[in-house]
Amino acid sequence: MLLASRLTSFGHEISLAENGQVAFDKFREVAPDLVLMDIEMPVMNGFVATDHIRAFEASQGWGWTPIIFLTGASTTDNLVTAIEAGGDDLIAKNMPEAVLRAKMLAMTRVATLRQNLAQANLRLEELAHRDGLTGLPNRRYMDTKTDSAWADAISHQDSFAILMIDIDNFKKYNDHYGHQAGDDCLRSIATAIGSAATDSKISQAFAARYGGEEFAVVLPRVTRAAYETLAQAVVAAIRNCAMPHEKNADWGIVTASVGGAYLEQAQGGLAVLFRAADRQLYCAKENGRNRAEVGDVLEASPALAITA
Repeated sequence: MLLASRLTSFGHEISLAENGQVAFDKFREVAPDLVLMDIEMPVMNGFVATDHIRAFEASQGWGWTPIIFLTGASTTDNLVTAIEAGGDDLIAKNMPEAVLRAKMLAMTRVATLRQNLAQANLRLEELAHRDGLTGLPNRRYMDTKTDSAWADAISHQDSFAILMIDIDNFKKYNDHYGHQAGDDCLRSIATAIGSAATDSKISQAFAARYGGEEFAVVLPRVTRAAYETLAQAVVAAIRNCAMPHEKNADWGIVTASVGGAYLEQAQGGLAVLFRAADRQLYCAKENGRNRAEVGDVLEASPALAITA
């Protein structure tokens, strides 16, 4: 408590724990920037608590939280033992205030560096998950997130749906307007699809760039009505961008075809759902483009056609 009082006077926020078990429990709730801990404590000593903290950090993929052991006598043997136990330093409880201030200044620098590194890693992770052109989640991230959502849907016997979206006659658009205009078109389409998914209020829906001029919307825990409505909304949102496309016969603007597949209850392999959505997309192309063909994977009846 004396040390806590001194550290508080330096401007640090302190949380006290009466033993190693309480310290570990608090660490799991809110990881601190620094742990100062006695070696000998009731219930769980400092070395055991440190083992628990290091194991928890590893399981969570966290960085390394500095741990400083407190001792009544700062000897070489004690320091070696503390470092081997997973600690980072050893300080005497009665050390002069100037030395304590210097130690805390060093630890503050470490904490700042850790925070900056964590933020940089989050930015890098975000960039790794995003398609560089459109800003939507990329195919790799979509696959990972979809697999996780599918496993969850099977576990809870929830519904699941997929929308596959393809820009109509996009190669002709690129050939006629140039690849720079093509990139601008893809960005606009991505924004329209993303907005339609967000506006749908389907809580777990997310859009992604599937590849080239193809996009996908993944819809876990969705009703059939909401899924069909979103398919229509995506077609309309892209058409309403009103981007000129002289080579898109019958329409004169950029349009897209949508194929959808729905399962009332997730079962089997996810690939079946994607294949069904892809077949519906092909039907939308064959039936005139600028439309959505959607249906239930398990239905034997023809797909429900929605023309936007």
